[in-house]
Order: sequence, then C-alpha cells, then structure tokens
Amino acid sequence: MDRYVDVLIPRGGKSLIERVASESRIPVIKHYEGICHQYLAADAPVERAVAVSVNSKCQRVEVCNALETLLVDGQSSERLLPELKRAFDAENVTLRGCARTRAILPDIETATEEDWSTEYLDRILSVRIVDGVTEAIEHINTYGSGHTDGIVTDDIATARRFVAAVDASSVLVNASTRLSGGGDYGMGAVVGISTDKLHARGPVGPSELTSYKWIAYGDGHLRD
Repeated sequence: MDRYVDVLIPRGGKSLIERVASESRIPVIKHYEGICHQYLAADAPVERAVAVSVNSKCQRVEVCNALETLLVDGQSSERLLPELKRAFDAENVTLRGCARTRAILPDIETATEEDWSTEYLDRILSVRIVDGVTEAIEHINTYGSGHTDGIVTDDIATARRFVAAVDASSVLVNASTRLSGGGDYGMGAVVGISTDKLHARGPVGPSELTSYKWIAYGDGHLRD
C-alpha cells in the first residue's frame, strides 16, 4: 500500500514497532521505549530534587516519559539519597542501586548492567552515583533511548552544558520528565513522541506530519 500510505506511526509494544520498522517499505516514525533519566547535580536542593524525582517516577509509572534511572552526583549523594529513599519508600518504589549507592543505602537491591537499559514501566527505579555532569551525560547518551532526560541544578552553566550535550528529544531543567509532551508544549493533540531524528523528533502533531511543496513563480528566469 506504499502507493497510498505516506507514513506509518505504530503505537504499541517495542516488539510491534521493531517488526513494523524492519518489514515495512513505507517510512516509519518510531515511538520506542522511554528510558528517561534525572540527574541531580552537586548543588541540587534537597526539597526540589526529591519532588521532581518522585513526580517523574510516580505520577504515572506506566508511561513513556516516566523516570527509569536516577543519577545522583557524588558530591550530593550523602545528603540526597536518604531523603530520596524515604520518599520512594512511601510510594512503594523498589530501588536498585550501584555499589556506591548501596554503600549509602545498604538495604536496597543491587543494580545490574541490564537495569541501566531497562524501561520498567513499574514501581522500580535504578539509581547510580556519578562524578559530575560529564559522567552523567555519558551515562545518558550510552543507555538512554533519546526520549526525555532532566537535570536538577541552580547552576546555569551546568544546566546549559547538560541540555547541549544530552542526545534526547526533550531535555528539562528543574522539572519533572512527566511534563514532556505535545499538550504541555502547547502543540495540542499529538499522535506520539518520536525518538527518531528524521524528520520528526519529540511530540508529533500536525506540523510534524506536514511535508513541504515548493512552488516558484518566475518571469522567464533561466539558469546561467
């Protein structure tokens, strides 16, 4: 049907989307998994860090822009992690941490390599301590799905470095990952959030589904 259908936007599980993308001759705008991150920088205020992290994860755990991995700066880990654990315990969220995280929170589960690339869509959250914004960016660009990532910081230089370097369709500063979407961006109704780079990326609405037709009026113009 490629003569009649210009583009496909499959909505459903990862296996469905992968099959459509691999077998179709029609261009596909893919809506893959959302492995979303929040990075709590060295200066992240406790109250905001906890509120943003909990909302990112718990407001709706089953959606594509829900938080799946929390990255905590090594300089703020000892003051943030105990407060974060108390808040997530209240929400019945299971934490899985790296070795450095478990040194501060010894009663949480151990995170494996697989956890960093897992979209749980459940009350499970992987936690990793990183040394600075560069390591946070490297982790996100290695394991993320290009959907939505965020940073909590009051340092504008750190925020600008993060948003410039993180390879995602949405990057938020001091805000919940749950706020990434067409409605929140003022686009109205959308058909999905694309993790592609061609041609639509992020929320896909009428403008993103519109192609170009170039029309030129001349007055005998010729190419030299």
